[in-house]
Amino acid sequence: MTTTNEKNIATFLHLSALTQYIIPFGNYIFPIVIWSSKKNESEFVDQNGKQVLNFQLSIFLYMVVLCLIAIPIFIYSIFKNVPMNDIDFDRHYVIENLSAGNITGITILGIIAVLLFFFLKVIEFILIIYAAVKASNGEAYKYPLSIPFFK
Repeated sequence: MTTTNEKNIATFLHLSALTQYIIPFGNYIFPIVIWSSKKNESEFVDQNGKQVLNFQLSIFLYMVVLCLIAIPIFIYSIFKNVPMNDIDFDRHYVIENLSAGNITGITILGIIAVLLFFFLKVIEFILIIYAAVKASNGEAYKYPLSIPFFK
């Protein structure tokens, strides 16, 4: 039986991941601090803390992969037909080269990666709220797409 205090701590643990929108890396710092201070006192809090950290690390890994796909593709798409000595940044070359006629299949892959990035951030926000509600009800919740770094 989980106590109200354990439910509140687990709920706050999930919601502390939302601090990423206010404090850089707050989604790692605050859950780690809360989890490490309370993990020995409650199995419920320990399980929720591991879930939060696994999910945040998984999302970070997915975001890095999407950035590693999108950024080089966009750099290549912008500068693919231009000799480096012809680039004059005062002439707004980058804006002129981004027309619909220059979009290729690889550029579409980059656009899809950017869209997936934003979709993942929205899903992350929704899942954090959902997990916090589950924790406040005393239910164990396992995030989807989460790689089990902590077992």
